[in-house]
Amino acid sequence: MLKQTLNGSWSMREITEGSWIPAQIPGSVMSTLLANRLTPDPYYRDNEYEARELFRKDYEFQRDFHVSEELYSKQRIELVCYGLDTLAEIYINNTLLAKTNNMHRTWHLDCKSLLKQGDNQIRIIFRSPINYIEGYEPEEGREIHYVSHGAMKGNQYLRKAHSMFGWDWGAQIPDAGIWRDIELIGFSGARIADVEILQHHEKEQVQLEIVTSLDRLQEGDYSLEYELTTPDDQRFTYHSKVDKDVGIYYITIDDPKLWWPNGYGDQPLYQLKVTLLNHGEAYDEKSYTLGLRTLTISQEKDQWGTEFAFKVNGIKIFIKGANYIPEDTIYSHITKERQEYLINSCIKANYNCLRIWGGGYYPSDDFYDLCDRYGIIVWQDLMFACNVYDLTKEFEENIIEEVKDNVRRLRHHASLGLWCGNNEIEAAWDQWEAFTGHSQSLRADYIKQFEYILPKVVKEMDRQTFYWPSSPSSGGCFDQPDDENRGDVHYWAVWHGLKPFVDYRNYYFRFCSEFGFQSFPSFKTVNSFTEKADRNIFSKVMESHQKNQAANGKILYYLSENFLYPKDFESLLYVSQILQGVAIKFGVEHWRRNRGRCMGSLYWQLNDNWPVASWSSIDYYGRWKALHYMAKNFYAPIAGSLERTDRVIEAHIQNETLKDTKCEVILTLKTMDFTILDKKTYSVTVPALSSLAVCKEDYEDLVKGQESKVFVEAVFIYENGEESTEIELFKPYKHLDLEEPKIQYQVDEEEDHYIISLSSERLACFVELDFAETDAIFSDNYFHLTAKEGKRVELKKSDLFGSKLENSEELAKQLLVRSLRDSYE
Repeated sequence: MLKQTLNGSWSMREITEGSWIPAQIPGSVMSTLLANRLTPDPYYRDNEYEARELFRKDYEFQRDFHVSEELYSKQRIELVCYGLDTLAEIYINNTLLAKTNNMHRTWHLDCKSLLKQGDNQIRIIFRSPINYIEGYEPEEGREIHYVSHGAMKGNQYLRKAHSMFGWDWGAQIPDAGIWRDIELIGFSGARIADVEILQHHEKEQVQLEIVTSLDRLQEGDYSLEYELTTPDDQRFTYHSKVDKDVGIYYITIDDPKLWWPNGYGDQPLYQLKVTLLNHGEAYDEKSYTLGLRTLTISQEKDQWGTEFAFKVNGIKIFIKGANYIPEDTIYSHITKERQEYLINSCIKANYNCLRIWGGGYYPSDDFYDLCDRYGIIVWQDLMFACNVYDLTKEFEENIIEEVKDNVRRLRHHASLGLWCGNNEIEAAWDQWEAFTGHSQSLRADYIKQFEYILPKVVKEMDRQTFYWPSSPSSGGCFDQPDDENRGDVHYWAVWHGLKPFVDYRNYYFRFCSEFGFQSFPSFKTVNSFTEKADRNIFSKVMESHQKNQAANGKILYYLSENFLYPKDFESLLYVSQILQGVAIKFGVEHWRRNRGRCMGSLYWQLNDNWPVASWSSIDYYGRWKALHYMAKNFYAPIAGSLERTDRVIEAHIQNETLKDTKCEVILTLKTMDFTILDKKTYSVTVPALSSLAVCKEDYEDLVKGQESKVFVEAVFIYENGEESTEIELFKPYKHLDLEEPKIQYQVDEEEDHYIISLSSERLACFVELDFAETDAIFSDNYFHLTAKEGKRVELKKSDLFGSKLENSEELAKQLLVRSLRDSYE
């Protein structure tokens, strides 16, 4: 096996009138135009619409390359394209090699007949995706009128990430290009075509079943070598002869080190290298990183219906996480470094799962390697979302190969938790008014595509991973897909339905895989795409960076229900983030309190693909919103929470660890200046993997007539030495008698971090720490100061980004501190 990369320096032009310009591959039309400063920033102001029109044109990429005598001597040479977006025509030495039409596939194209030893040329033409979807003509009776919110009509006709055509959080920039690696592969004799690795778990033993398929061009004395490296770097080598095209070999691992999701144990990883030998000479090899675990979905019957619980190594766990979308509209700008920052931010916020949403793309191998290493379970949608599909014969064949490619690529990952057929399409056919009026044949094709064709393909490629037909679903066949007592649910009555936050507490979903609330990004992020005159949430530019219809008005509606109107634009951005965090906190804490009945919470959404007002908890530039800091607390392995009904307050502790834990709860009724009116202490032991109601206190007599002047503080002190503080109010924040808290702080420097010590004279709500120029991830943020003793916040030097801060004095000078009271006059 011999490989030759074709990454690197290419040239690009617009076909009809453009001159050749330098291009870097992997890359795209948009990345190339930006690198050559031939188009303005598509994210600035309303440049998105100008950028979109670029993709009514066709573009061409080309480069010269040299084929050595050694490569040319191979019996077969393939051009392997790991990502062509999307309508590509590939020419080698001016002869058409192939046309491709799916950005999600890996294309293996036999090209030796077109090559010559020495100098060669490759050209790839990308046809306009907009012209394609606008020109598509379905058969009579199969017309599709539904358009996903924020998207371009017809986006479902092309196997291209749907959200590249826009979504209700994303820009319409349907880029094109060679977005992943491209290379030549030459081999003679035989090569490894595929390796399937199955795990069979017994008591204190795991057996690996390794199924190796060969692509043989000629007979030979073939054998396979298996090298297994343990997490502690011990190496074991095994050999087997191969007489057929498929070889099966078993390796038994005694006393295996099991892989666990984040929060439940370590993530030990084994390395397996499979080498094909012919007469002892290595012909090909493939390497895999493995985590030994069992992972499936438990659907046992119980008193409420049928559970939906991730079960890892025999343990049912509560899923904590969010929904992931592509990190950029320009896919070649999605780097391993950006992915690792995002996943590390998930770990810091105590996630154990990400759902890869079906309207984007299948992330890179690096993404899943990171999830393996950090302990993030992946709920993997297939790339279908919120659409009606024209299931022609060609479309069917195309999506079968797409799913085969990606299931083969991803199935060995320890992080892979389940395959899901699509996002929201079963529910749409069942409930959405906009789906009515389509033909019955299109409705029947839904069942054929997602409950027959694709599950059959997934099962063929991956015999051990759970398949779920849609999200939400109760199991398929349009059988009440949003049933509260079966399967998973998407709940949007809070936000789209304008229900109050307490409405979350009316539902005990078995698993909530989508729910969300919007906020604006930080002032620094808004500044990146606006001019001063644009900084009004109803300006043309701000509304262009808000893709959910009437959403800015919804933010104001919810703000009016909870907070006083902010004094200026920057304060409005700040309060919107607090509002978002409080909303999601309501839902998550309720479902965690009902662990056992509900077994998972994945809020919408983790991240953004451009600077925008959205449901994300981390914005496009990686800045944590208030929600992400709050998630760190409400997703903590051991977390306390309060629930108020009238003047009765209950304290709860959720223990999502594998050990019982002793906890102390100090419940204190205070005035705004921290005068203590009532104080009680409780000591409890919370069993492993459970939620416990600690106490219930009725404050009727103590607070009557002064509801706006008091608050309840709960300090939860855990056996591991950590503690957390929660507050509960008897009136909404807008009706509290909050005075200027007079916050003071000092900064001390340690070797690798800073300590920020804060105190106040009165209750300070949602205290925000930030810098005007520098970005930072603090150990806590958007917290309450509830006692004169104050709070210590740690800032690691490795968590400072942007402009450097040289010492504690400079940090203290640059630090910006505000609380809710600062947001209004």
